[in-house]
Amino acid sequence: MTAESFAHLTLAFGLLGNAVSFMVFLSPLPTFYKIYKKKSTEGYQSVPYVVGLFSAMLWIYYALLKSNMMLLITINTVGCFINTFYICVFLFYAPKNARIESLKLIGLMIVVGFGLIVVLTQFLASGANRVIIVGWIGLVFALCVFVAPLCVVRRVIKTKSVEYMPILLSVALTMNAVTWFFYGLLLHDFNIAIPNVLGFTFGVLQIILYFIYKNKKPVCSEKASEIEIKNKTEEQKIPDTKDQEILNIVKLSTLMCSIPIVAKLNENNVADDNLVANHIIEVAA
Repeated sequence: MTAESFAHLTLAFGLLGNAVSFMVFLSPLPTFYKIYKKKSTEGYQSVPYVVGLFSAMLWIYYALLKSNMMLLITINTVGCFINTFYICVFLFYAPKNARIESLKLIGLMIVVGFGLIVVLTQFLASGANRVIIVGWIGLVFALCVFVAPLCVVRRVIKTKSVEYMPILLSVALTMNAVTWFFYGLLLHDFNIAIPNVLGFTFGVLQIILYFIYKNKKPVCSEKASEIEIKNKTEEQKIPDTKDQEILNIVKLSTLMCSIPIVAKLNENNVADDNLVANHIIEVAA
């Protein structure tokens, strides 16, 4: 294959990566439309969008230090604008405590974290060493964030439910990882290619788990049904004179049934945010 063919192939994967990544960046829009309609963040967190903004800024800085990285700059510039928009909407509708926590996180990651990376690499490194250092920082950061899907995978296996793992998003993220892997490989840039191997692996694993558990009955539902049947049986056996004993059983069964429900509500909010970040980080890488 000639050098010109490699150049065209690299351009093709870069453009495809930009297109898929742009669609992934837009995936949180339904969440923010819901926030806008209800004028409340409803327990959602700003962490994925702050992390996404940090990652996009880091990869733009890395691309600026190297040559022939225009497609990496374009998509991460778009990512910066979109994540900034998400953060602004979140801060506008978030309650006071959540707003303060978000501002602290922004200050820690964007101002202190990214600021220190730029200042230290500019003054303590030069030339190729600067590129290597920033590349390694981006590589390690991406690998750390890509571990996040393990929580989703564990939840799916434990509950036998794919409620918190949308198949379309998993497929899109897998495609995104593949395109950026080949883009980095063709450029001989392993700081881009290596993290997306992990992203592709987790994406395929999520797709496999989806088809394994999509028709399974969730464990929580099965336990709740068993508890309900057991309670009804015990209530029939207990004499009417033991009112206090009945009350204790009802309290206990209510507590046992409410634990999965509370966990489910919390997981619902947290799971949506954890998937855009991977993805956003996968996009940036």
